[in-house]
Amino acid sequence: MRIRLLRCLAPHPVALALLLSCTAAASATAADSTPKISAASLQARTAKLSSDEFEGRAPASPGEEKTVAYLVNEFRSLGLAPGNPDGTFIQNVPMVGLTSQTTATFSVGGKTLSPAGTVDYVALSRRVTPSVEVKNSDIVFVGYGVVAPEYGWDDYKGLDVRGKTVLMLINDPAVTDASGKPDDTMFKGRAMTYYGRWTYKYEIASAKGAAACLIIHETGPAGYPFAVVGGSWGRENFDLVTPDKNAGRVAVEGWLTLDTTKQLLTAAGQNFETLKAAAATKAFRPVALAAQASFSVKQTTREVASKNVIALLPGSDPTLRAEYVVYTSHWDHLGRDPNLTGDQIFNGALDNATGTAVLLELAQAFAAQPAAQRPKRSLLFLAVTGEEKGLLGAKHYATRPLYPLAQTLANINMDGAQTVGPSRDLEVIGYGNSTLDDLAAALLKKSNRVLLPDTQPEKGYFYRSDHFEFAKEGVPAFYTHAGKDIVGQPAGYGQQRADRYTAVDYHKVTDEIKDWWDFSGAALDARLFFDLGTDVANGPKWPAWKPGTEFKAKRDAMLKK
Repeated sequence: MRIRLLRCLAPHPVALALLLSCTAAASATAADSTPKISAASLQARTAKLSSDEFEGRAPASPGEEKTVAYLVNEFRSLGLAPGNPDGTFIQNVPMVGLTSQTTATFSVGGKTLSPAGTVDYVALSRRVTPSVEVKNSDIVFVGYGVVAPEYGWDDYKGLDVRGKTVLMLINDPAVTDASGKPDDTMFKGRAMTYYGRWTYKYEIASAKGAAACLIIHETGPAGYPFAVVGGSWGRENFDLVTPDKNAGRVAVEGWLTLDTTKQLLTAAGQNFETLKAAAATKAFRPVALAAQASFSVKQTTREVASKNVIALLPGSDPTLRAEYVVYTSHWDHLGRDPNLTGDQIFNGALDNATGTAVLLELAQAFAAQPAAQRPKRSLLFLAVTGEEKGLLGAKHYATRPLYPLAQTLANINMDGAQTVGPSRDLEVIGYGNSTLDDLAAALLKKSNRVLLPDTQPEKGYFYRSDHFEFAKEGVPAFYTHAGKDIVGQPAGYGQQRADRYTAVDYHKVTDEIKDWWDFSGAALDARLFFDLGTDVANGPKWPAWKPGTEFKAKRDAMLKK
């Protein structure tokens, strides 16, 4: 495919004023400690990582070898130390590759429905075995599939679903108050909790002993069209491997399109809207459908030796050098699909060549400082693998850290960057979870910018990027989405661009650099990440989870030890 070169857009006068703080270093003297964070450099690094040369950066592919070699060379050339105590820039991440060929049929109303794979459904097994068979499994609709004692919620109501196929809705239960608005006392109102994340759905189905678990896909609640699921799940998938070779996982995990679901329910004498409305109440009880599901999964497995890339900038204060701030970004994307006609490479320019470019730019800015002016605590720059496969690289590091998490103050994660110009705002995902938000808000205020809550909390973005694996282990984490109030553009421009990306380019071969992209906003946001990391690394007070946050107890116990 052809990668278009970016045209440098003439900066809007207000944008130019906003950018002075992050571009002044280009002409600063050597004595000036202002970091050089360059839009042009971010553009060049993004273009490099998203070029056809890197073949879509899929784990366990030639694209991984080229990406890892590039990152190691960049970190080394910037003067950073190897991040692994073994003297290398590599943390090995052993995974298993699973390529599944699945057929599914539904017996209902005296007929057999045979949905088309990747079009009407996707299904696979995470078990490390050549084949999985589920035959004539009774289908049970279990609402949202949630068991949340703290909310007095149980969608299973004690039903034994061993050997059954559970069918469930995506997201948290859509509970409303008397006025019909989202009930903020239940499941955080509009904001998704982990109960709404698809990974939880399969986890609870596994714990209940179900034979198969199917999630009903709805584009609005899921946050992406079904083609995204089909494109990702219909190819080789990866996982970390447990000692039992994932035998404890539900045998078949899958998604059904809404149209296919309605067809199945209608044939079983049920109505989708009626069932969905009932599922939004505590009184809901599982509904056994007059239908059975059968799945045949044939798969090939292979051991996959993937890699995280990690670099270290030692702290300037010997007494604090064994304490760490971790910057993360995932280097991987979806690789290439030889079955496609024409363009076969998923270049992943926005997702996540841009975030990896920011990671490198931050490493360069910190390393360029005079030694005495560097942060007191140490900084880790961690480019992780397998985010697109389920946050696998981040999970591997967070559960097998190279540096103790009890000595890790914070994680600052970059997944995507601003490509539509500088914004007056910045969205933090999981707003109010930790004191990192307060630090970031104060820094933005100095440049007349504002930190805002996630505008789409129902999409559950907090649980969909690498910082979540750090949060699960107790480390305060900070992750943002690009602002929408774009300087020099009409109201709504930023949201329109974001919506178009999700609909047209997300996880598609069209996620390439566009000739209208403007990296000045990415540079502005990168300066915030630089300043935030500096404040944390130099500050006397550690970042902390706020009361009521689900990660606080684990952090408190960790630090108490």
